[in-house]
Amino acid sequence: MIRSFFYKSRCAVDRCISDWEKRRIRFVSHFTRFISVLRIAVGIAAVLASLFCLIELTLYLGFDRKPEDDIALKHLFRIPQGIFLCDLTLGIFLKSRRGSRNGHILKWIVGTALVLSALSWIYPRPDAPWLPFLKNILYSDAYLFAVLATYSILKLCQSTMRLIGRRTNPALILSGSFIIFILIGSFLLMLPKCTHTQISYYDSLFIATSAVSITGLTPVDVATAFTPLGLLVLSILVQIGGLGVITFTSFFAIFFSGTPSIYSQLLIKDVIYSKTINNLIPTLLYILTFTLTVELIGAVAVYFTIPASLGLTVTDKIIFAGFHSLCSFCNAGFSCLPGGMSNPALLNGSQSIYVVTSALIFAGAIGFPILVNFKEIFAVWLNRIFSSKNKRRSSGVRIHLYDLNTKLVLITTLTILAVASVTFFILEYNNTLAGMDTGKKITQSVFNSLTPRSAGFASVNPAAFLPVTMLLVVIQMWIGGASQSLAGGIKVNSFAAIILNLRGIIRGNTSASAFGRRISVGSVRRANAVLAASIIAFIIYSACILLLEPHIPVKSVVFEVISALFTVGTSLGITDQLCPASKIILSTAMFAGRVGILSLLIGFGAHTRDKSVHYPTENIIIS
Repeated sequence: MIRSFFYKSRCAVDRCISDWEKRRIRFVSHFTRFISVLRIAVGIAAVLASLFCLIELTLYLGFDRKPEDDIALKHLFRIPQGIFLCDLTLGIFLKSRRGSRNGHILKWIVGTALVLSALSWIYPRPDAPWLPFLKNILYSDAYLFAVLATYSILKLCQSTMRLIGRRTNPALILSGSFIIFILIGSFLLMLPKCTHTQISYYDSLFIATSAVSITGLTPVDVATAFTPLGLLVLSILVQIGGLGVITFTSFFAIFFSGTPSIYSQLLIKDVIYSKTINNLIPTLLYILTFTLTVELIGAVAVYFTIPASLGLTVTDKIIFAGFHSLCSFCNAGFSCLPGGMSNPALLNGSQSIYVVTSALIFAGAIGFPILVNFKEIFAVWLNRIFSSKNKRRSSGVRIHLYDLNTKLVLITTLTILAVASVTFFILEYNNTLAGMDTGKKITQSVFNSLTPRSAGFASVNPAAFLPVTMLLVVIQMWIGGASQSLAGGIKVNSFAAIILNLRGIIRGNTSASAFGRRISVGSVRRANAVLAASIIAFIIYSACILLLEPHIPVKSVVFEVISALFTVGTSLGITDQLCPASKIILSTAMFAGRVGILSLLIGFGAHTRDKSVHYPTENIIIS
């Protein structure tokens, strides 16, 4: 009897526990689902709020407003601010332990700044603040706008990296990102506060494309058309186009949200030429740090080389130095000085500014893979100096510090530069260089032999060159700089591979080789494909422009097409004479030249299974 009672009681308790456990599991499941949906909804709202915030900032900073409109716009900023605070709060309290460990300092800095920006919302401006100097910072519009813009950019970068992680076509990602920034830049450059006089949308689109593709062609005078705000927008477009959208996006996304997906890391590794995923973040930091450091040093050097005869104020000197250094290193070719580098005050004064500009152009055109290899070489040298365990010298093992790519690029670049400088000096000695002393002629020869590679600057009028000099310039524009650099052209890597392959065929060798290394067949095939694609694209674009502009001399059209297609930026003065259709066509040429004609064709081509390996081999007659 007692045993039966205890048995029934135990069964009842078990049923109660079972029912309670089921209810608990059901509650946890529903709560987890609710939290998941809430996080997704808040995340989507944060992305939309980021877009809304950036658009609102554009309207606020780019247009003249009435006082009542100014107040209304400031109140609208509270909407994205509140959404960002909700997103930040959910991210902190619902983040996993692993995610917390992966958090980076940038995330905490931006998050703290966002929380502090809410003080002006929750606690109005106090009459007697504890720290008076913070009152002017935390309660200022500039602080609020800077925090909201930074959080918006980071949120959009994070979302972009998630899209990349879904195995989207890399060519589609690269070209699509450039198109997006070109369109955004074209609208920003038309803002009333960006220009002194209103420009047409065709011109704005052309300039935005030229900036993102780091070309430098422009149908308007940058120095007189754009305000300091317009130059700032143009500088941002040039910097984004120079380093690449993926580099910027991956940097902010990694340092804001932690480690991206494996596919995203592989894509970033190929973009920045990192040999392993483990070196991804150090390589990315090195590239960005090197770029900003060189641009900063270049700006300081340019500032002290500006001649006093220009009559610029300190503010104008700072703007010119920063803008000129950025455009020189990025090989963009824009100038905010009337007449550009051919300004008489520069040309007739000290030649130091041309030396500084040449150094910046060369640093930008050498290529990020070379810079990464230099970093590795520097690390090995430091290891040899400070490590007593490194006995490789005594062991007789030879370490190849310089990559084959580095050797080819450096030797080919320096050879082309030396030959072009000497040839330019000889040909233009009594032409465009007439009246200059020998030192100035040498400086101008080097400068005008370096800029056609992609920079687009010109200290003397290219239209006055001798025909043979013009041919030399066109060849340099066609070759360009190094691969994965800020320069254009078919790249010196492709040019070197083509010449070495030609040498191997003449000698009867089965493959191209250099410095004790064989160049892979795939690299040679790709170089030949780049050559063929560049010729075909040049013919098509030249034919289109000649049909649309029959009144313009053929020489000028051909020069303009080559300058646009290979992202050089030098012109014979016909850019402003082109019709809107011609400007759009040249814009597509600049875009194709920046992204890469062959990369576009491969990315958008149909990827089918290679059946040629099963076909019989047969020779064709090639003489």
